[in-house]
Amino acid sequence: MHRLRRILTTAFLGGAVALWAPETPGGPALREPVEQVIVVGGGPAGYTAGLFAARAGLEPLVIEGADRGGQPMEAPRVENYPGHPDGVAGPVLMAAFRRQAERFGARFLAQDATALQAGAAGSPHRVTAGGRTLAARTVILAMGARSRRLGVPGETELAGRGVAFSTRDAQGFKDQDVVVVGGGDAALEEALALARSAARVTVVHRRTTFRASRILLDRARAAPNLRWRVPCAVQAFQAGPGGGLAKVVLRDLVTGETGEVAAQGAVVAIGQTPRSELLRGIVRLDAQGYVLTEPGSTRTGIPGLFAAGELADRTYRQTVTAASYGCMAAMDAERYLAEADAAAAPPRSKL
Repeated sequence: MHRLRRILTTAFLGGAVALWAPETPGGPALREPVEQVIVVGGGPAGYTAGLFAARAGLEPLVIEGADRGGQPMEAPRVENYPGHPDGVAGPVLMAAFRRQAERFGARFLAQDATALQAGAAGSPHRVTAGGRTLAARTVILAMGARSRRLGVPGETELAGRGVAFSTRDAQGFKDQDVVVVGGGDAALEEALALARSAARVTVVHRRTTFRASRILLDRARAAPNLRWRVPCAVQAFQAGPGGGLAKVVLRDLVTGETGEVAAQGAVVAIGQTPRSELLRGIVRLDAQGYVLTEPGSTRTGIPGLFAAGELADRTYRQTVTAASYGCMAAMDAERYLAEADAAAAPPRSKL
């Protein structure tokens, strides 16, 4: 077995990395550039992890992907992020996240990660992106999740102009008519949150029974401005003269008849899928594909691999909680590196 040892620091991709060399008896050491921290993902969790790792002097490389910014990029206005009392456009918020991480030394690679190889004990992990394979002592996985779509006309075209995929993406819809699509806990939570300020909320579900918990269903049924269209399916979202959402076309799944519901807002809440395809067979995943982490941490169970944000969060799924996860992951990685360096340091002389 080759034993890896850290031998010096050099410049690579514009930042400081360690060089590691497998000691080969009778032959020269083969040097490999190894990052201290690679962050995979360029959303709230990834950028925050990059910020905190950079402030710790670890000069992280953030593989942000071609679709950088994460789900907040779909939000025309984020109204529940602390420090922005008047709200802020999702793309503007993510640009600020990125600039702040860059200011403290984070580096960025606008390529998608296509493979991950977990290193054996004491060996670097490897991430492939943009046709090259990069090695790192620690990897923070922050690829996020993608909202499930209905795949109907107008859904993509009106995203950010009335059609949203969570209340985080919505503009608040105060005093407006809103449609919520879905029948699980997430859909009814969205409906109840919107009902506090919307003029009317219509829940559209394909079935007459709901997967949501009984307590949420009872609360929704008691809301005075909440209406139900079941069993119905959305056929299309239609824009009005101003270019924003004006109507939702529905089909009754019993009679086959179609009709329209006037709405200035719609939230498609039919679930989300974590972007964990690269991780299957490497880290532990639950039945839905979320990464399972050790309680109270972002550790995945594999030394040096950490998971942050909506890749591991099946409960809260907010921009602010994703950012918090990114902070936790960077601190966990910093602690891991410090402990590994301390363990590898030669014992001090007692003389």
